[in-house]
Amino acid sequence: FFLMIRRPPRSTQGVSSAASDVYKRQLMDGQEGVSVGIEAGITKQDHLITAYRCHGYLIGRGDTPERLIAEMMGRLTGCSKGKGGSMHMTLLKNRFYGGNGIVGAQVPIGTGIAFGIKYDGKPEVCVSLYGDGAANQGQIAEAANMAKLWNLPVIYICENNLYAMGTCVARSSANTKFYTRLDPIPGVKIDGQNIFAVRETMKKAREWCISGKGPMCLEILTYRYHGHSMSDAGLSYRTRAVSYTHLRAHETSLHLVCRLLLEKKKKRMSK
Repeated sequence: FFLMIRRPPRSTQGVSSAASDVYKRQLMDGQEGVSVGIEAGITKQDHLITAYRCHGYLIGRGDTPERLIAEMMGRLTGCSKGKGGSMHMTLLKNRFYGGNGIVGAQVPIGTGIAFGIKYDGKPEVCVSLYGDGAANQGQIAEAANMAKLWNLPVIYICENNLYAMGTCVARSSANTKFYTRLDPIPGVKIDGQNIFAVRETMKKAREWCISGKGPMCLEILTYRYHGHSMSDAGLSYRTRAVSYTHLRAHETSLHLVCRLLLEKKKKRMSK
């Protein structure tokens, strides 16, 4: 699953360059640990809705890289019949509702899905993701307020990659502790490069929600290795030196998994 997410951005980068007149794509390499950890912590009966950096979530919900690429090329064999493109990928049969291009608009929709879950009395949750750039949207506060009033089974997740579209969070948000922003909904901050931390926190958040205690807010700290989209080199608001320093100081999610697997193998061979 991890490698399936990692490979499409590499292969589709060439596709994106060749078809840049058709769409502009948002790469998610660097943020794979978030989608992998989330999917590992919930069940296929649960629901998920996100913004437009959605490719890893689509694969996690059970779709294939082939259908993903077909969608980006506008083909009928794509996951949204070629009508959604890079930003509007869905897999309704597996309870994945996209892939939404309007900043923050998916959060009220996710809250509505959670309302339906509670109305039907089902032991399920809805995971509703948004980025640090969308965190200042009023519709998120309104949706969260209703979710808390009605104790809906929704997990709000701020996927914080530090730069939103192209502005450092310290310059755009007076309160950069995003896990506190939906108070009185309880919040937790997690290292998104550690997929095991994400997975275990998701399991606890899911238990909290289905037990009837209401919503939960998570801030998952991550980092994108490219610009916001194919039209953004990512160098006007952060230098290569800044990115390299961050990479040297933080182990990537893929490196973490590889290191742990190798350590486990060495222990097994030494016995």
